[in-house]
Amino acid sequence: MQFLNDLISSINGIVWGPLMLLLILGVGLYLMIGLSFMPLRRIIYSFKLLWQSRQSVYDKSRGEGDIAPFNALMTSLSATIGTGNIAGVATAIFLGGPGALFWMWCTAFVGMATKYAEAVLAVKYREVDNKGLHIGGPMFYIKNGLKPHWAWLGTCFAIFGALAGFGIGNTIQANSVADVINNTFAVPHIVTGIVIAVLAALVLVGGIKRIGSVAGKLVPLMAFAYVTAGLVILIINFEALPHAVSLIFTHAFTPAAATGGFAGAAVWAAIRFGVARGIFSNEAGLGSAPIAHAAASTNSPVQQGNIAMLGTFIDTIIICSITGLVIISSGVWTQGENGASLSSAAFESALPGFGSYIVTIGLSVFAFTTILGWSFYSEKCVEYLIGERGIKPFRVLWILAVPVGATANLDFIWLVADTLNALMAIPNLIALILLSPVVFKLTKEHFNNSTTMD
Repeated sequence: MQFLNDLISSINGIVWGPLMLLLILGVGLYLMIGLSFMPLRRIIYSFKLLWQSRQSVYDKSRGEGDIAPFNALMTSLSATIGTGNIAGVATAIFLGGPGALFWMWCTAFVGMATKYAEAVLAVKYREVDNKGLHIGGPMFYIKNGLKPHWAWLGTCFAIFGALAGFGIGNTIQANSVADVINNTFAVPHIVTGIVIAVLAALVLVGGIKRIGSVAGKLVPLMAFAYVTAGLVILIINFEALPHAVSLIFTHAFTPAAATGGFAGAAVWAAIRFGVARGIFSNEAGLGSAPIAHAAASTNSPVQQGNIAMLGTFIDTIIICSITGLVIISSGVWTQGENGASLSSAAFESALPGFGSYIVTIGLSVFAFTTILGWSFYSEKCVEYLIGERGIKPFRVLWILAVPVGATANLDFIWLVADTLNALMAIPNLIALILLSPVVFKLTKEHFNNSTTMD
């Protein structure tokens, strides 16, 4: 086991080195500039599109697809709003100091352009499978958008995507939920794992339509409740907020000294863990979200791209910021706690008696919906590799992995998840660079049409 841990640690150090961080932030910045900062300028337009597509029975005359654009975003958010928003933010601050939150923000702002481009390409190059369902994502826009000699890149993405799901979207979610429920209610890890597995199985048999329906109801409700509770705590900690914000910007560029149970962190640690946990949370650049957006009922890649980029904004700029500011303003980040336990301690310090319950319930629902959303992502990667015959065996393995993850070692799971995230992102980021002219062209044509202007 130690050998395996050392091996993955070595790989992690390479794939999350300076070149990888430069690639993620560089591609996002390149796309943002190439789009003339459209994702930031058109954010109100994007929210209008989202509002128009919120109905559960979507007007099919507006395009072919399997689920409403709103539910496509909710499915995407169900996979992104998970332990990354609660445990991931806490881990980033524990390892990189308050400055890590600043780098999470940077990742999110350029990530909006990345997520936009991913969804545009996913809708443009999607296909219809033998069951009449729309399928797409990086493997398909690599296959259909690039020349044949790039086909191997799509295969690499599908392999890494299928494997990554068992880390980022399954075992790490189950582990974090089992841990926080055990700390709060003393429920054994294995019991929590089995319950989650059974509930997930009941949803997964219905495929993308049932996943989208469940996500469309659970995600907005839980996100609203969590953000509301976080804002209440920030109001309670109002006097500490200026200092908290100062720490975020100060330690983004200067080392954070050791204090209390905090071991201290170099600037490189703030950048590395801020970007890594930011990507883990909002998944911009991983290529996962476009798999969900490819199923949306729309005839406009650009409109779906505008809706898709809101996922990064909601996930990181809103929810992760709430978690991070609560942790830093409470002062508990210096006490040596890590992961979900740190978030729980921060909420409990401001709301004694039930603050920890908010984190427990929020994490449980977020992680459950992440397991649902990522099951669809990895399933489509498996389908791309071996066809529809692989779907049922995959679902069985997916469900069995949940209780296994619930009882596994958290540090090792985070390490594996981080590594697989990077391996998954590399083929997708290369494809985004190569296909960026297509994204720029479609965007320009769309907004040059007076009928689409907001």
